[in-house]
Parts: sequence; C-alpha cells; structure tokens
Amino acid sequence: QVRLVESGGGLVQAGGSLRLSCAASGIAFSIDTMAWYRQAPGKQRELVAVVTSGGTTNYANSVKDRFTIARENAKNTVSLQMNNLKPEDTAVYYCNAFVSGYNCWGQGTQVTVSS
Repeated sequence: QVRLVESGGGLVQAGGSLRLSCAASGIAFSIDTMAWYRQAPGKQRELVAVVTSGGTTNYANSVKDRFTIARENAKNTVSLQMNNLKPEDTAVYYCNAFVSGYNCWGQGTQVTVSS
C-alpha cells in the first residue's frame, strides 16, 4: 500500500522560510511525477509545484522564484523549499505522487504565515 508522509509545516512570519518534506513508501513501481498541492480554507486544492522523474519542474505563477521543488528518485522523496513566505501562502500542503496511473496523496501539513 502506497503511503506518503509529509513533514515540516508550521507557523512562520511573513518573509520567512519553511521546508516541507515528503517520503513515499510501499511503492512497487517507479513514480512518474511528484508534486505539492495546497488548499486554503474555502478554496479549491491547487497545484503548487511538480517535478518529473527526469527532473523537469513547473510552478504556479504565485510561487515562482520563491519556492523550489526537488526530489530524490532513489529515496522516493520530494521536498519544497519555501522562501519569502506571504500570508496568502497559508494553507494545508499535500504531497502527491502519480504512480502507474494512480494519484497518491499524503495527509497534509499545515503552513500558516502571519503578517
């Protein structure tokens, strides 16, 4: 059974930094893409950043030049370095892995940015 476990969320002041990590286990096949999504209260879940198995990355416009996604294929891990955080980044952040046609999700980690 695939399991994704996130860590690293918390409370930070605007302008600060946080680093989220996600470890995948129970995966028998290679992971296609790994990504971070977020969902703020009253809003739909949105894609923040995605990285392919080959290392190609893509970011939401709202986080470009502030967030960096990285993965280690051998360890099935993905991280999200978040710099210059803004109050509008406040959300629950979810790790995602696309494996053999299936979307796998972590339980989410809260990120709160105070002004």
